[in-house]
Amino acid sequence: MKVGGEGGGRGRGKIMDHTLIQRAAKDIIHSKKTIAFTGAGISVESGIPDFRGAQGLWQKYNPEEYADIQAFYSNPDKIWLMLKDMFALIMTAKPNPAHIGLAELEGMGYLSSIVTQNVDGLHQAAGSRNVVEFHGSHRTLSCLKCSQKVDGSSFTMDDLPARCPRCSSLLKPDVVFFGEPIPWEAQITSFKESKSCNAVLVVGTSAVVYPAASIPIMAKERGAKVIEINMEPTPLTNQISDYLICGAAGEIIPAIVEEVKLQTVR
Repeated sequence: MKVGGEGGGRGRGKIMDHTLIQRAAKDIIHSKKTIAFTGAGISVESGIPDFRGAQGLWQKYNPEEYADIQAFYSNPDKIWLMLKDMFALIMTAKPNPAHIGLAELEGMGYLSSIVTQNVDGLHQAAGSRNVVEFHGSHRTLSCLKCSQKVDGSSFTMDDLPARCPRCSSLLKPDVVFFGEPIPWEAQITSFKESKSCNAVLVVGTSAVVYPAASIPIMAKERGAKVIEINMEPTPLTNQISDYLICGAAGEIIPAIVEEVKLQTVR
């Protein structure tokens, strides 16, 4: 097991292991089907802190109190206090070089799909077309009474809590709250992609939230290469990943894209 970077990969300013960049590019080029599996870490550089991190929402709001679906049904006005903060982060965020790099790989024909745990919609904003949102999306909302679906960008912070334009009932963001099932179609598609790929880029995820964290494991069980890009080792590192490239995804992914271009014109 070869791990890139130094001392677990905390922070920017680290020297990327170019040998691993070259290896990743080679693995992607020779893979018949490559997917990406992304988590909160890929969006940190877009200004969205990891919810579980030191600056995350769960430091301000107890997730058991604010992120449970029964809490939303019982006291939606209270839960919308937390959702307003989430909206403020997500609706103003822009894709960073990591999102853009993955979209470029897809456009070049080297990335089949992205399975993301994120709810920020930044992969689509970067130009990725085949995105599976495992935990839903904060960019749309649904009416709990009439099922009307509404674009979240149509609301301002002054409009929140959001109400249905059709029946005036309260809207709920289309994210998976604790106590809610993973959307069936997203789960089936994600597992199908993981079982049929030859390589998977694991980017910015702690790999501790299940069932999403089983995606790279299922890919590995069927012989896929697991290329991990994270700031520090995870539970995948010593058992599932073929190698870890430590550092910021916004630096590593563009470097891999450029190396793919170099290797394909030689």
